[in-house]
Amino acid sequence: MKASLEIKKNEIVTYFESCSLPEQTYNKIIEIGQAKRNSNFNHKDDAYLVPGCQSQLWLHTKLKNEKLFFETHSDALISMGLAQLLVWYFSGEDAETILKSPPTFLDELGISNSLTPSRANGLYNIHLRMKQEALKTLIPST
Repeated sequence: MKASLEIKKNEIVTYFESCSLPEQTYNKIIEIGQAKRNSNFNHKDDAYLVPGCQSQLWLHTKLKNEKLFFETHSDALISMGLAQLLVWYFSGEDAETILKSPPTFLDELGISNSLTPSRANGLYNIHLRMKQEALKTLIPST
């Protein structure tokens, strides 16, 4: 695992270390959603909408110095918090790293197992969109 991802994974695990119950984990996810809610998000159109999420969620990607930076918005705090976990982990990484590094911390923290099927599907689709955005940067446009 790339060193920067290891650091971010450790930060995320530390953030959740006080959670011993699924409700506590959900509360932390909601906290992240509230803290990262961006009222200045200007990309609420279909091009940025992530399909398959329980609520509407938009993902915008910027490429700077061959690194991808993600920003998300959702009115649902749990969806926003889950998306922000992936943003925390993958933002600032190059495309190859994003494509080759699954967010295993979700399983380690028990987040994946505690999600309803529709939320798990939404989280999968957010991750899939991030990988698609990474792949776009590696394929030359014609």
